[in-house]
Amino acid sequence: MRDRRYALAALLLGLCMVSATVFAHHGFAGRYDEEHPITLDGVVIELQFINPHAAIIFQVRDEDGKVVRWSGYLGSATSLNKSEGWTKNTLKPGDRITILGARAINGAPDMLLSNESRITMTDTGEEIKNSLGTGIGQRGF
Repeated sequence: MRDRRYALAALLLGLCMVSATVFAHHGFAGRYDEEHPITLDGVVIELQFINPHAAIIFQVRDEDGKVVRWSGYLGSATSLNKSEGWTKNTLKPGDRITILGARAINGAPDMLLSNESRITMTDTGEEIKNSLGTGIGQRGF
């Protein structure tokens, strides 16, 4: 009987540790302003097609004409590939894009690109489908 209690306590402790790690990793709530999305025109520097989250690194000119480097965070490369057909070549350096996304609340040049975000090729008007895929950041705009 005592061994069962220890086993149950160990199991519960393990579950708590795993859930804390998951919530810490997916702590998007409160970091991005999904109530007031912004639209940016920029040029792709790099598509980081990696797990656990892919990212678009792009540059934008601010109101003063200075070039600012932005990061737009997506779902996993695996999810983007399976659900939307993305590859490491979906966006290439030099591609001109228009992005609608949720800006970081702290003012950093970071964006959350959720299911409600829009990524459009500026030159062709083609919309690149996006799926965050993990249930995070899907509150919508």
